[in-house]
Amino acid sequence: MFRSALAALLLTASAAVLALPFSSQSALVIDEATGRVLLEKNSDRLSSIASLTKLMTAMVVLDAHPDMNEPISIEQSDVDMLKHSSSRVPVGTTLPRRDVLQLALMSSDNRAAASLARTYPGGYGAFLQALQAKITALGMTRTVIEEPTGLSPNNQSTATDLIKMAVAAGDYPDIARITTDQRDLITINHRATEYHNTNQFVGRKGWEILLSKTGYTMEAGRCLIMRMKSAGKNVVMVLLNATPSGRNMDAWQIQRFLTGVAIPQPNTRRSGRHVAKSAKGRPMKLVKAGRGAKRVS
Repeated sequence: MFRSALAALLLTASAAVLALPFSSQSALVIDEATGRVLLEKNSDRLSSIASLTKLMTAMVVLDAHPDMNEPISIEQSDVDMLKHSSSRVPVGTTLPRRDVLQLALMSSDNRAAASLARTYPGGYGAFLQALQAKITALGMTRTVIEEPTGLSPNNQSTATDLIKMAVAAGDYPDIARITTDQRDLITINHRATEYHNTNQFVGRKGWEILLSKTGYTMEAGRCLIMRMKSAGKNVVMVLLNATPSGRNMDAWQIQRFLTGVAIPQPNTRRSGRHVAKSAKGRPMKLVKAGRGAKRVS
C-alpha cells in the first residue's frame, strides 16, 4: 500500500545543484519518505521496459491470492517465440507456483513469467484484464503493458510511472524477499539447480537493497529498478535504456552521490556521458492501491 508521505511526490526539474554523467537515457531517484526528487533525467520519456514488466506481473498474480503450493507445468506455449531467449527451465518441468515466481523475479526467467499469467485464475484473458486494472489503479497514465514477460517492445513506460510501480511492489513481502535473494536452489526434474539474481549489487557489501529488478532487450537497453537504504533513508531509483556497462556504473554513481562514501566500483567500463541533474518539482498525485484493488474497465 502506498505510504501517505508519497501523496505529494515532486517531479519537475528546477535549478540543478549537482550533475552526474549518466549512461541511462532516463533516470529518476526519489527519497521515498518525502517524495523529494534527488536525481532526474528525462523522467517522462517513454521507453520499452523489458523485464521490469515482471514486477507488475508478480503483483497481479499475488493480488489474486492463488495457492502458492499448486504445481505449475511449463508448456510449449510458454516458450519465447518473439526473441527466442534462452531458459534453464525445460518444457515439461513441474514446479510449485512459489518456485515459478522465484524464477520469474530473481533470475528473470521468461517461461516462468509466461506460465504465471497462463495459470492465472480465469486464464490468460483474466490476467490481462487484471493487469490493465492494476496499471489504472496505480495511476500509471503513460504505461502500456500488453504481455507478462517484457519481451514485447510495446511494453512501455516512463521513469515517473515506474517509480509508482516500484513503491507499490515494495509493499509485497514476497516480491521484496525474492528480488533481494542473491541465489537459490530450485529442484528441476529431481535435480537441485542453482539460480542467481540478475542484479550484481544484491548481496554486495555496502548495498542494502530492499527491492530489485533488472531488464534488457535490444529496444529497452539495460534497465534497473532498486529500492534501497542509503545514507539513513529509503530511496527508489529507476534507470532506463542504459548502455551494457553503463547501467551498473550509473547505479554506483547514484550510491556514491547519496552516501558520499567511496564504495567498491563495479567492474564495468563507461560508454558515453549524459548528464542527470538533481532537482525538485511539482506535486504529483499517487493513487492509493493495495492488493485488493478493484478491476476497472
